[in-house]
Amino acid sequence: MAIFKFTENRIRDLPLGSGIHRDTEVKGLMCICHKTTKSYCVQGDVRRQKRHVRTVRVKIGRVDHVRLAEARNEARKLMATIQSGVDPTAGPESSGITLEQALAAHLKERDLSDATVRNYQYHMDNYLGRLRKRAVADITRQDCRDLLDTLTRRHGKTTGGSVMRTVRALVNTARRHDETIGANPVDAIRVPATPRRKVGEMDVAGFWSVTSAMSPVMRDLQRAFLLTGARRTSLLGVRRADFDAERAVLTFTHMKTGGSWAFPTGRWLTAALRARLDEDAPLNSPWLWPSPGSATGHIAEPKRGGVPSPHALRHHARTMMIAAGVPYAEGALLLGQRLPGASGGYVHQAHLVEALRPHAQALEDLVLREAEPGGSAEVVVLDGRRARAG
Repeated sequence: MAIFKFTENRIRDLPLGSGIHRDTEVKGLMCICHKTTKSYCVQGDVRRQKRHVRTVRVKIGRVDHVRLAEARNEARKLMATIQSGVDPTAGPESSGITLEQALAAHLKERDLSDATVRNYQYHMDNYLGRLRKRAVADITRQDCRDLLDTLTRRHGKTTGGSVMRTVRALVNTARRHDETIGANPVDAIRVPATPRRKVGEMDVAGFWSVTSAMSPVMRDLQRAFLLTGARRTSLLGVRRADFDAERAVLTFTHMKTGGSWAFPTGRWLTAALRARLDEDAPLNSPWLWPSPGSATGHIAEPKRGGVPSPHALRHHARTMMIAAGVPYAEGALLLGQRLPGASGGYVHQAHLVEALRPHAQALEDLVLREAEPGGSAEVVVLDGRRARAG
């Protein structure tokens, strides 16, 4: 921290990223040099009845937007307010539904997955602390711009965009409860879109070779991700009772779209899961992918070096479905996705398990052909028997 008399030239010459600098002429006036911008701020202690209440910092404006003389005048006014015991950041008393109350209403009205609920609450607890007690009607466009600018600078565009989408959803919920709330302030700013994941081409034979060196349970789990295209939480949350070996049906109960989803397993995957049930029976675990050392009792972190993430394997499964000739609608249903349009609401996957089986088998056959061109992919069972594809 440097303390000196501010001049326009000295402020201009301060290097970006050099931190906080204080003015000797006006008490509390600071110039903060961030990585990409410089801003004037004022900081002081709010005291009431000779007791320290809090230290507050108020942004005056960016150096390239505010002249030094204007910043000094504004700093004197703000310091006078702070020294009188008034917190200039407190704002008016909130009236009407607050952002925190809007979150409670939003979660009550919607049937959301546990992961989505945790995500909303995480945003509220970690990024929206200064707005959570504010009345939604009092949240301005400038508040949203400042919030997005701060989040982007500190945490990146992806986090900034995600939090702003949360704010937009909560404001929309609040508007349904309070008709006095006007337009959604988030609509006035450009929220960064979530960047699409880039998934490169997959060497299926290499993937098969790498997974062969893993523990049996991890090997089977990684291959099941590719052969089902299931989401991470959907496959990890499968219990032993969710696999019907006689019908060759694997039921996912943790679905992003809600409800459960029955996946028709191919011949190779069916044999692999039967072997998995036999091998893990002595553990007496309710989970299909047991991990006695895990807090949940099942594998919680499937990503391993040398193999794609579960989400990337889902991308590869969808691509290979197309390569295997699986039609669009059937491929979407195999992935547990809802079909678009009004007619999609009339399609009930539970009645289509057997109709989808040939398409799941087509995906599996293609994977096995690329994994071992001779078609010799096999599952080793405890007693030494081998179950071959086909």
